[in-house]
Amino acid sequence: MNSTTTDATDATDVDPDTTGTDPEEDRADSPGNGSGDQEAEEAEEAEKAEEAEEAETAAGDMGDTGDASPRRWPRVLGALLTVALIATGGALYAEGRHLRDTPATANLALTDAEATVRVTGDVSSALAKIFSYGPAATAATRAAAKEVLAGKALQQYAALFGQVERQSTDQKLTLTTEVVKAGVTRLTGSSAHLLVFLDQVYERRDRAPTTASAQLMVTAELRDGRWWIVEIGST
Repeated sequence: MNSTTTDATDATDVDPDTTGTDPEEDRADSPGNGSGDQEAEEAEEAEKAEEAEEAETAAGDMGDTGDASPRRWPRVLGALLTVALIATGGALYAEGRHLRDTPATANLALTDAEATVRVTGDVSSALAKIFSYGPAATAATRAAAKEVLAGKALQQYAALFGQVERQSTDQKLTLTTEVVKAGVTRLTGSSAHLLVFLDQVYERRDRAPTTASAQLMVTAELRDGRWWIVEIGST
C-alpha cells in the first residue's frame, strides 16, 4: 500500500522542465499576441508618416507665402509703369499745347502752304493793279482800287491818287508795276503781314523809260472769302 501511494505522488510531482515550455512563454509566442504587436507597430509608423506629411505641407505653405511677393512684382511693376506712362503722356500733351500756342507755331505761314500761296497771290495781283495806270486809264485804276483796298489803305490811296491822276494826264505818264517777290511774315486765319518787292517802269512822253524798285509792308485781312489790303507802308 505505501509503495503505491509513493508512486502516485512521484507521478504527480513531475518537473516542469521535462514536460515542455513555460506557460508565460507559450502565451507570448501564441499567434494572437504576435498579431497585436505588429498592428501596434504599423499604427505607430502610420502616425509618424502622417506627422511627417503635415510638416512637409506646412513647409510648402511657408514656401508659397515666401514666393507670393516675387509673384506680385510683375503686377506691381506693371502698375507703376502704367502710371509713369500716363504722367509722361500728360506732360507731353501739356508741352505740345504750349508749343502750339507759341507765336512761332501760331504763324500759319510756317505750316499752311496753301493759305500762304493764296494770300501772296491776292496781294501781289492787287498791288499790280492799283500801281499801274496810264493817261487814259486812271478811272479804271481808281475803280480797281475800290475792289482790293479797304480801311486805312483805301483812304490813303484815294487821297494820293488825285495828284497821280493829274500828273499822269499832264505828263502823259504811264506807270507799270510788277511784283518781283512777296513774302508772308505772319499769317493767321483772318490777317496777314507781307513784305513785297516791286519793280516799276515809268514812261513819259518824249523821255526814255526809267525803272525803280520799291519795298512795301502790307497788311491784309480776309473778308468774304478773299484778301483785302487794309494798310500799306514803306520800309
